Amino acid sequence: MSFKEEKMLIMPAVDIKNGKCVQLVQGKPGTEQVIIDNPEKVAKKWEDEGAEIIHVIDLDGALETKDNLNTIEKILKEVNVPIQLGGGIRSIEYAEKLLNLDIERLIIGTMAIEKPNTIKKLSEEFGSERIMVSLDSKDSKVVIKGWKEKIDKKATDISREFQEAGAGSILFTNVDVEGLLSGFDIQPAIDLVNSVDIPIVYSGGITTLEDLKKLTTTGVKGVVIGSALYKNKINLIDALKLQSK
Repeated sequence: MSFKEEKMLIMPAVDIKNGKCVQLVQGKPGTEQVIIDNPEKVAKKWEDEGAEIIHVIDLDGALETKDNLNTIEKILKEVNVPIQLGGGIRSIEYAEKLLNLDIERLIIGTMAIEKPNTIKKLSEEFGSERIMVSLDSKDSKVVIKGWKEKIDKKATDISREFQEAGAGSILFTNVDVEGLLSGFDIQPAIDLVNSVDIPIVYSGGITTLEDLKKLTTTGVKGVVIGSALYKNKINLIDALKLQSK
């Protein structure tokens, strides 16, 4: 699914850990606030409510413990809308395997930072639109390896490099506010939007419809919503009405 010029896509998150749909606080194991069986049914619920794309993260993969490939395949069979997937993509071979499963867009974080040439190779093989680089920020610096390791660069310092390498879009997660349901500062999103010419998707701290309205002013082309949906702070049907405003 291509990003649209006048549209901010609302992307409900389905985070998978141990084969279940969960919501963690700032990505930390043991902070599960939501645990739901059958992630594929959760994804289907969001599709039935009108979501045009589902954002799936393999948390076990991100934390380098195992992968949830079986659950990912169940989601692909259950829903008809595109799937955007990230978490634990540490090799070209695994990336190719996922893309060949008809994952619409693959989100690559640590591997992109450590081996930037993989972005060029995958975008040439599968097309830029299917390759998204994840730039996750904590204390204004990019973090990798499941948000456990920090590098001495801001997202805006390296965003242009990934655009030039062939990334079709960037996922920006503000780890400082992720999962806290406490709101967020829109300036980092604006700065990143202004640093590149490719679409930016924002994630982290979104708590209310007002937060989404603020994001419509930043130029981001997509917004990932997790905890606020699962804790009934935001109704997806109401959120989707803001996609084209």
